[in-house]
Amino acid sequence: MNNAAEGISPIITVDRKSAAPLHKQIYDGYRSAILRGDLRPGQRVSSSRTFATDLHVSRFPVLSAYAQLLAEGYFESRVGAGTYVPESLPEQLMSVERRVVQDRAPRGLRPVARKAMTYPAFHASAALHGWGAFGVHQPAFDQFPFQEWGRLVTRHSQSPQAGALHHVDPRGAERFREQIAAYLRTARAVQCDASQIMVVSGSQQALDVTARVVLDPGSSVWVEEPGYALGRSVLAASGCRLCPVAVDGEGLDVAAGIRRHPRARAALVTPSHQYPLGSTMSASRRLQLLNWAQSSGAWIIEDDYDSEYRYESQPVASLQGLDANARVIYIGTFSKVLFPSLRIGYLVIPPDLVDRFAAVRFAMDIFPPYLYQEVLTDFMRTGQFGRHIRRMRQLYGQRRAVLVTSLRAEFGDELEIHGAEAGMHLAVMLPPGMNDREIVARAMRQRLWLWPLSPSYSGEKVRQGFILGFGSTPAEQIPRAVERLRAVVAS
Repeated sequence: MNNAAEGISPIITVDRKSAAPLHKQIYDGYRSAILRGDLRPGQRVSSSRTFATDLHVSRFPVLSAYAQLLAEGYFESRVGAGTYVPESLPEQLMSVERRVVQDRAPRGLRPVARKAMTYPAFHASAALHGWGAFGVHQPAFDQFPFQEWGRLVTRHSQSPQAGALHHVDPRGAERFREQIAAYLRTARAVQCDASQIMVVSGSQQALDVTARVVLDPGSSVWVEEPGYALGRSVLAASGCRLCPVAVDGEGLDVAAGIRRHPRARAALVTPSHQYPLGSTMSASRRLQLLNWAQSSGAWIIEDDYDSEYRYESQPVASLQGLDANARVIYIGTFSKVLFPSLRIGYLVIPPDLVDRFAAVRFAMDIFPPYLYQEVLTDFMRTGQFGRHIRRMRQLYGQRRAVLVTSLRAEFGDELEIHGAEAGMHLAVMLPPGMNDREIVARAMRQRLWLWPLSPSYSGEKVRQGFILGFGSTPAEQIPRAVERLRAVVAS
C-alpha cells in the first residue's frame, strides 16, 4: 500500500546518538507537528508499519509512540480505516506551539520592511463563488457536451502520445497551435500561422508574459476607462504607469490618448467587445490606433476575450487582421467559451518577437500542461468546438434578448443599457446618487450575483452601475430575477 493511501508521513528526524529513546523522539515529533498545524484535525497519518519503514527504524518504537499519542488524544483509531488526528482536537491547542515560538522573538527587533505593492491585494469577492442570476463570466455549463469531452479526456489519459508526456516547447503542442491558427484565420481574420501561437493559462498569463517582453518598469500604457481591472493589475505589477483613456460608443478615444499620452509604450484594448461597456471600436478608430502605434513605435495589446458571440451581426474581425506592420499582440482564451477553470488561452505574437516570448515563457514555467491541449486539439479537429459555439451563440442570444426586455419592463428609462449586442454580459448605468457597491452587497444576500461597475474605473470620474451576466441563467428564470433586482435597487 502506498503512502497516499496510508496517509502522509510528517518530517520527523530521529537521532540514534541522542540520549532520548526513539519512541520519545517520534512522540515529540508528531506532537509538535500537530501543535504547529502541520497535521490538521481529520488528517490521516501513516500506519506504524509504513512510518517505521520511512524512518528506517524498528516498528516497536513507532508502536510505543503511537500508543502514547492515542492515550493522550493526539491520535484516534478508526476501525478498518486507520489512524487520524482527531476532528475534535481544539483549535486553541493547535496554536499553542506557534504562539510560543512567536513569543520567543527577541525584543527590540523590527520587521523587515517590504516593498510596497503597486497593485491591489487579492480579495475573493462573494460574486466569484456565487452561482446563479447575473453571474459574470458564467457559461451555460448544462449545455456543454461533457460526454464527448469526457471520452476525449479518457482516451488521452489512457493512451497518451509520448510528446504529451515529455515536451519542452514553451509555445505549446504544435498540433494544438495549428488548430488554433486555423480557427483564428477563419473565424477572427487573424493573420498568423502556428509558429506565432503560444499557449498560456488564460489571458492573465498572456498579458503578464507580454509585459515582461515588451514593457519596462515605468513604461506608460494606455488602458481603457472604464476597463478590465485585472488587466490593469497585471500591468501595475510590472511597474507600468497606467494612462486611462476614455471609451465611448466607438471604443477607445484614440485622439484623446494621443493628446494626453503621445509617447505611451503600449495600449491595452478590447476592440471587438469592449469590457465592460460592450462597444465595438469603429473602423476609423482602429486605423487611427494602428497608425499611432506604427509612427510612435508602440505596441497594441488586443484582448479578444469573447468575440465569438455577436447577436445582431456577424462577429467583427480582429484588429490584428488589419495590422500590416506587426504592432499588434493578440490575446484569446477558451475559458469564456468553454468553462473558466479550463485556464487555456493563447497569444498571437509578431514574428520578430517569437523567440523573446519563448525565452521568457521558458524561464517562467518551461511549457504549458499538455493533457487538455491534446483534448482540445481533437475537440476542435472533429468539429465539436464549432458546433458548440454555434449552439451557444443562439442560446445566449435568446437569454440576452429576454434580459434586455425584462430590464426595460421593470426599470423603464431609469437604467442605461450598454453592450447588449455581443458577449455574455451587458452593463447598466444607475441614476445619480446611487451606490453600486452597496446595492451589489444587498443583492448578494438575495443570491443575485451582479458585479459593480465602479471598480472598472481608475480615474476620478466614476459611473455607478452593474455588470450583468446572462450566460448561466435559463431564459424563463430571467424575468423573475430582474423583478428581484428591481426590489433590491428600490430598497
